[in-house]
Amino acid sequence: MSDFLGESPKIALDATYSVGNELSGVGLYSREMLLGLATSHPEARFDFCYRPHRYLRSRAAPLPANARRRLLAEPFGPRAADLFHGLNQRLPRIPLRRAVTTFHDLFVLTGEYSTEEFRARFAAQASEAAQRSTAIIAVSAFTKNAVVSLLGVEASKVRVIHHGVRDLRYYPTPREKVVLNVGAIQRRKNIARLVEAFETLEPSWRLVLAGSFGYGSADILARIEQSPVRDRISVLGYVSHDELARWYSRAMIFAFPSLDEGFGMPVLEAMAAGTPVVASNRSALPEVAGDAAVLVDPGSAESLGVALRLLARKEDLRRDLASRGIARARLFTWEKAARETWDVYREVLR
Repeated sequence: MSDFLGESPKIALDATYSVGNELSGVGLYSREMLLGLATSHPEARFDFCYRPHRYLRSRAAPLPANARRRLLAEPFGPRAADLFHGLNQRLPRIPLRRAVTTFHDLFVLTGEYSTEEFRARFAAQASEAAQRSTAIIAVSAFTKNAVVSLLGVEASKVRVIHHGVRDLRYYPTPREKVVLNVGAIQRRKNIARLVEAFETLEPSWRLVLAGSFGYGSADILARIEQSPVRDRISVLGYVSHDELARWYSRAMIFAFPSLDEGFGMPVLEAMAAGTPVVASNRSALPEVAGDAAVLVDPGSAESLGVALRLLARKEDLRRDLASRGIARARLFTWEKAARETWDVYREVLR
């Protein structure tokens, strides 16, 4: 890149969401991009920028040699950077030379998955970021289409760069009759319908829900408490990476019937562990899963139940999906994501 800049480029990124131990999908993406880009491009200089509510906590984490920590407190920020990358579909309200924004999803704009106040704030931030960006990164073709149609962005401005799979330490352990779901317990994740479908499995099976609590979780938890098979449903909350890897290794089926996903990282994590996957046939999930999962209509508990019972009975199908899933997961790496992101930087700075 220095060939056309005349010096080492200075890249600033919004690192706010990379802070903490209980990271969301956006947080995992942010951390992988920050470290991957800085490690693979030692010739560049990076400013990792943190908004005030995360800045002090960020000081506990070491930085790469070519990165420094900056406070992002609007209207103050890295105005001198050659390029600013907003990693979570927003940009700071400061003058920027060039800007790239990553869009993960726009489900807040298309469904009853948040409060009206949050929806209004999100819509304003997303629209402003889309219009001010020199280029946009979408984490799936599905998300690209949403950015183009909902925010009025030219398709040529948007590049699709898929996520990678995080490096979890899976364990060689016998599979158990467990249906696993990983993700926040919230309305968009369709957990209530998963519970309804699970109730049709024979009594030797368990349902394990691993993830934090989000919008609509109270209603979902109430549905779980009313379930006739409540004693076979485990609500774990957020779990550590090590515990999550153990559950991926133990589960015989992974179920992810989400109503709307910009990508769907847990699907690939389950595949990497060799866990057969049942997933929704809408949003970005068919794009991510390919032919390595059973895809169902997430609006139908009956369809989901049929898929669960089919996988529960057919060991040969589980074996085939496990093999396909392992191969599929290998196609998605963070190294590839960082390389393609750097290519976008080169294009913007050229």
